[in-house]
Amino acid sequence: MTSASFTLIFLLFVALSLGFSLWLTLRHMRHIASHRHAVPAEFAETVTLVAHQKAADYTLDHCRFSVWNEFFKVIVLLWLTLGGGLALFAVWSHEWFTNPYVIGLVFVGLLTVFSSLTDMPFDLYRTFVIEERYGFNKTTFKTWLLDAVKGTALGVVIGIPLLLVTFWLMAKMGSLWWLYVWLVWTGFSLAMIAIYPTFIAPLFNKFQPLEDDSLKSRIETLLAKCGFQSKGLFVMDGSKRSSHGNAYFTGLGKTKRIVFFDTLMQRLTPTEIEAVLAHELGHFKRKHITKRMVAMFAMSFVTLALMGWVIDKPWFYTDLGMPEAMIANGAPHVAVSLVLFFTVLPVFTFWTTPVASLISRKHEFEADAYAAEQTDARDLISALVKLYRDNASTLTPDPVHSAVYDSHPPAAIRIAHLKSLSATL
Repeated sequence: MTSASFTLIFLLFVALSLGFSLWLTLRHMRHIASHRHAVPAEFAETVTLVAHQKAADYTLDHCRFSVWNEFFKVIVLLWLTLGGGLALFAVWSHEWFTNPYVIGLVFVGLLTVFSSLTDMPFDLYRTFVIEERYGFNKTTFKTWLLDAVKGTALGVVIGIPLLLVTFWLMAKMGSLWWLYVWLVWTGFSLAMIAIYPTFIAPLFNKFQPLEDDSLKSRIETLLAKCGFQSKGLFVMDGSKRSSHGNAYFTGLGKTKRIVFFDTLMQRLTPTEIEAVLAHELGHFKRKHITKRMVAMFAMSFVTLALMGWVIDKPWFYTDLGMPEAMIANGAPHVAVSLVLFFTVLPVFTFWTTPVASLISRKHEFEADAYAAEQTDARDLISALVKLYRDNASTLTPDPVHSAVYDSHPPAAIRIAHLKSLSATL
């Protein structure tokens, strides 16, 4: 590849991804604004005009926020690469230390601190302005700060050993270093999924066993019917940070547990909760979680193999802002290679988003179908309508924007699908 040609390719993809993203966001905003005046006919009896307009305004505010955030992220990306930001961090870490592993950790640390500081104003605005404006934020600045401290400490404890192993493998394992790194990262990911429910999640939230005996009996009957074994049923204090409601599975093997947000428990009836759980069980029975994990590991395999190919190419560094002096005697420090690659990677993988969204929506339809087989589909419909209303989820998303970004089917299509299932069962 000739000098500076990769720079042009990089800038072209930056422009295309930003332009496409902004085009989608703007058409999404126009579509929502044009349908703000009336509740869609299929929801006219269950959602008030006030709730519909709140959801529209909430979504529009998030869209405006995302536009500014996208522009800022591009500016940061260009400064880190072509602007010499990563090169500056690399120079500092080499000037301050001589041990190669310490140099790598300091380099990653400098980037992490920089990224955290630049992300912080947006996170604060999202939490304490937008979420607060619509009555969803329940967190305090103290809780937000404690979460940041805990997250940082957890990142240090877990991240440093993983980085050191990665640096060593990259430096010592020859041309197939990426395969060994992939194996380590895959094992690490599986271990984290297994230990997350017991050791990590409790650092941020409280989990209490489900105490409602009647509901517990109903759920255990459903679990037995579906052949699902879990470590327990838990209620999480989601209201500590937000009034949004949710439920999820977590863990692997014997560590699997079912978690309900306390906000969800307050809003739904027992039969609706059972229907929501049946939907989540549908993901388990249809092996969606396994399929997603396999896809994730396959993608990481391809990604690391690609990095293994570009890591010794001088143009990869010089065309992305690294000075020639740093690679005069071979490739720069492995930490520079790792960070530079994963910094620019999202620019080139943005186009995989529609595919991932399409697969996810297919899985949601399949999980809904399973729930309709195990429970009354009407209960899931009523539960979803409540969640759409209470979470201020827009009922009128732009179809193209939804096709690209949404992991769940649009409300109207999903409800219509469930109604068709209810009619045939």
